[in-house]
Amino acid sequence: MLTREEESEAEVRREDQENINKFGRLNARLHECREELAVLKKKIEQMDDASTELMMGTGDSVMLNLGNAFFELCEEEATEFCEEEVTRLQQQADKLEEEEEEILQEQKQLKSVLYGRFGKSINLEDS
Repeated sequence: MLTREEESEAEVRREDQENINKFGRLNARLHECREELAVLKKKIEQMDDASTELMMGTGDSVMLNLGNAFFELCEEEATEFCEEEVTRLQQQADKLEEEEEEILQEQKQLKSVLYGRFGKSINLEDS
């Protein structure tokens, strides 16, 4: 709880409210990005593991599961598929990491503006 001296008596202007709302939307998107990134990294790890297993194979054909269907492929084709999938997933992860950095930069700017106006009366930190 803030003491009486720490409280800001600044009136919340429309511009301030828009900045607060923007910060909230950015914060929600940041959490979404981080969750999506975690899922992508898990998929990348699984595809890497599958590719490693294929490399240690005997050269026989393997069954590749795509959606609800299985396809019979030689190990070379399956390995190539895994490598392409890892590349595609890594590109998506890179884009999410870039978006996360942009969000953090924008939030930093908004924090400086809002903390400058309201001081300790506003809490913009994740709990």
